[in-house]
Amino acid sequence: VVFKLAGSLLTSIMPFVTTYFAALTTTALADAYSGVAAAGDRAILYVAITAGLGLFMTIWRSVDQYIQAKMRYIVEAKVTDRMYDQFLNLSFAQYDDKVTADLYDKSQRFASFFAYVFDRIASLLAEFITMIAGVVALATVHIWLALIVLIAIVPGVFIQFSLTRAQIKHWNKNVDIRRTQGRIEWGLLQPQSIAQLRLYGIVKHLMRLREQLRERDEKARLDFERKYIGLRLLADTLEAITELGALIWVVLQIVQKMMPIGQFVFVQQVVSRAMGGANSFVSQLSGLDEDVANLVDYQKFLQLPRDEHGSAQILQVPQNIVFEHVWFAYGSHPDEFVLKDISLVIHKNQHIAIVGENGAGKTSFIKLLTGLYNPIKGVVKLDDISLKDIDTGSWHAQLGVLQQDAPGYSFATVRDNVRFGDIDKPDNKKNIDAALRDSEAYDFVHKLPKGIDSYVDVWMEDEEGNKGTDLSGGQWQRLSLARNFFRDAPIVILDEPTSAIDALAESRIFSRLFARKDRTIITISHRLTTVKKAEIIYMFEQGKIIEQGTHDQLVKQKGAYYKMFESQLHETEK
Repeated sequence: VVFKLAGSLLTSIMPFVTTYFAALTTTALADAYSGVAAAGDRAILYVAITAGLGLFMTIWRSVDQYIQAKMRYIVEAKVTDRMYDQFLNLSFAQYDDKVTADLYDKSQRFASFFAYVFDRIASLLAEFITMIAGVVALATVHIWLALIVLIAIVPGVFIQFSLTRAQIKHWNKNVDIRRTQGRIEWGLLQPQSIAQLRLYGIVKHLMRLREQLRERDEKARLDFERKYIGLRLLADTLEAITELGALIWVVLQIVQKMMPIGQFVFVQQVVSRAMGGANSFVSQLSGLDEDVANLVDYQKFLQLPRDEHGSAQILQVPQNIVFEHVWFAYGSHPDEFVLKDISLVIHKNQHIAIVGENGAGKTSFIKLLTGLYNPIKGVVKLDDISLKDIDTGSWHAQLGVLQQDAPGYSFATVRDNVRFGDIDKPDNKKNIDAALRDSEAYDFVHKLPKGIDSYVDVWMEDEEGNKGTDLSGGQWQRLSLARNFFRDAPIVILDEPTSAIDALAESRIFSRLFARKDRTIITISHRLTTVKKAEIIYMFEQGKIIEQGTHDQLVKQKGAYYKMFESQLHETEK
């Protein structure tokens, strides 16, 4: 930063020093042409000094380029690291909040450009010094000349500042439009989406929608520019007339022999630099104003509530997971309870199933059980300790969660995709293969070019030039299951994790899961073959538990559970 500040001073002052010696050179040459003794030697000296100053600035700029690159790297790394850390540690309620999403988008803009703020500040300082030094230099020629140039600068400064302010306001107003446009563009360029986009004939529609959004954002910004063209022309004309008047005045002074001939070069260069410095100063100042506005959004984002949890450690598997009169609603709809007065107990090593139609509250139940959200009313306890008071990291270490849309790490190999289940566990081939066998993934993985060290995305390539392979939905689910088997957690939550796997493979996978009696298993499924194996089944409807019992008990009741699985029951009987 010190180097940049010194550079600002040099960058703004050196042109005037160079201009000064250029003016002296011009005067010396005129004197030499007129036969003044020693004038030629002075001209040569001034030329040498000017060349030396140019060489010095060339060296300085080379060093400055490296300093800029290093500073950007350090600053950008720190700012973006803070962004990632904050985003990944927000309270989960924030992820459902549109205001948070808008704030995040604005903060990202700041994080992307903050590394250049120091350059902007340095340029701002340099242009300010250039403007002031130019006015002061003109004052040495004539005080009124300096004042007239200063007055001529003001309109252009005001117009540029007003334009930039309007553009900043427009940018903040259209965050939603840019987000929509960005998601459309991202979706259009995903290879896995192309087939559906073409089959449904919506490529042209999305392209038109993208164009409309772009016009509402970027074209509107051009409209601002158009509105200010007339005012800018007037300001530029005033500056041009002022510069012309200054030069005519200097010419008259030289003709009347009241000034040396070199003053023409000096005034012409100084007036031009003073006006250029003023306009650049306003542009940099307006940009800095925008950076400050983005800084405010960045600070607000960093102050968003982070995920709060207690300090109590879970050192062993709890004997009971207890829900006591739990009510829950999401922050975006605080009056719409998705769970209503839920009370149940899950015992250690018990196998339970949660069933119900879509929107019944099953997934919300799992979010509370895992500690991602806290109840509005009631309490979730592990034995006698409220989940709010427990360090969620130690609780999550006890859990293996398998979801229908479990993430696949397309940037990684099969080995890494499996070992991400527990990165602290030795990832030797024996452990990896055992997990792949349990998940029915072993056969297709070992047919890949490099087995477990193969990439699972066609866009990835190893150092030897071997390209990755695309996996089907079922293969991705088996890989996710392998991650869970590798994790070997004592509490397993299954949320439709085999929806894309054929029935026979699913049966073998679940047989392995349920064979061990030292695990607590919580299953969410719409497949009767999976649900009926549970020791107790809870039927959810509109956020409430309306039935509970074993499969046989619930079938005999012929209630909501029976109606939900009636068609599958008849198929089983056949």
